[in-house]
Parts: sequence; structure tokens; C-alpha cells
Amino acid sequence: MKITFLGTGTSTGVPEIGCQCEVCTSKDPRDWRLRTSVLVETEGKHILLDCGPDFRWQMIQSKTYQLDAVLISHEHYDHVGGLDDLRPFTRDKSVDIYAEENVAEAIRTRIPYVFREHKYPGVPKLELHTIDNTPFVAAGLPVVPIRVMHGRLPILGYRIGNMAYLTDLKSLPEEEFAKLQGLDVLILTALRKGEHPAHESLEEALAMIGRLRPKEAYLIHMSHRIGLHAEVEKELPPHVHFAYDGLMLFS
Repeated sequence: MKITFLGTGTSTGVPEIGCQCEVCTSKDPRDWRLRTSVLVETEGKHILLDCGPDFRWQMIQSKTYQLDAVLISHEHYDHVGGLDDLRPFTRDKSVDIYAEENVAEAIRTRIPYVFREHKYPGVPKLELHTIDNTPFVAAGLPVVPIRVMHGRLPILGYRIGNMAYLTDLKSLPEEEFAKLQGLDVLILTALRKGEHPAHESLEEALAMIGRLRPKEAYLIHMSHRIGLHAEVEKELPPHVHFAYDGLMLFS
């Protein structure tokens, strides 16, 4: 399995517009973060986890020429804002999109022209599949959805093989922990140092990692308030890492 971190930033990205803090003015490219998205390649299939507004540039940078399915965690713009840019991948076939019913409805509302009976020429051909919190198959691969609480909003994380992706996590219902045992790679939110009402802080993320005990953990959905990559990385346990845009793992 190959895992590519296309973006590792929060909804505003890093640098944040108008900010001149030490992170936003850093010369270290690891401190520049597009909106969060991950590409998983396994068994000849390419599965995209979230499709935010930086999707077009992420595809160009990563030289991605194939997409077989897109799994959406929730309807917030930084996770669905790039769906229209799937057009080049749908010239010869449709792309399957998997989302919960409320998320699917939000997508239909946001880009209604894609789902009309009489479509404008050139719109992306998207097959929207409604899922719930039960296992399903995407591009021939088994996927286990994970119920995640984004503050008070229920959203989904996903497990594919021994990799799990939990973005925008604030808390995890007790019954979901069993789905996350035996992980080789855990990808999860660490928004910043210090409490936030809807996202895990760095301190909360480390506590979650300590309970789940993956072999390796990679932190995503970070804001400029997380601190400088080079400095904060030194404070982490040996098996916990700041992800950065363009990082590739082979598991």
C-alpha cells in the first residue's frame, strides 16, 4: 500500500491569509499545508480520501493519473470543494463517490448541475453512493467506516486494510475503538496546541494514539497554531510524526 499526503492543513490552509506569524512566514516547505486529503494506492486501485478546494493542484503535484473512488468524510467545504475538478478523471468513465446521506444531499445542493437529468456538456460524471456506518466495498476493496465526532457533528473516518484515516476528529464513540485495533498506520487530526471545541488538540491526539497503539501515527489537519514542523516534531514520541504535503508512505 502506498499512501500519499496530498494536503495536511486545516480549512484555512497554511500560510493563513493575512498572517505573518513564524509558521506562516516559514521557509520550511513542510510548514506550507494545503487542505487535508490523502491518496491510497493498493491492489492497482487509487482511492482518494476527501476532495477539497486544493484538489486540482494536488493532482498536478502528485502526478496522479488514475482515480477509482472518492470517500468523503463530511460536507464541509475544505473536504468537498474540489469535486467539480474531477472532470478529467471522468472523460471515459464515471468516478464513484461514497458519502453518508446528509453529505450526499449537501453535495447535490452544492453542485446540482452535475446530477441533473439533462446535464451541461463537460460536467464531471459522478456516481454518488450513499453509505452508513457499516462496511462496504469501493473499487473492489473492503472499507470499514469509523464513526467520528467532529465536535457535535457525526462524520466518518475510514479504515482500508491496516490504515485508518480520521480527520476532523474531536472524540470517538466507545464502540468504534474495536475497529481500530492492529493498525500499521493511523492518520488523525491534531489541529493545534491547546483546546478546540471541534478538533483534537495535539495533546488529545497523542492521548488517542496512546490508547489505539498503532505501529506508526501521522498527524494531519493542522493549523499555523501547531507550531513549526522542525521544532514540534522533536517533541513527539518516536512512532508519531507530523505529516507534510507530498509525504509518501509504503505500508
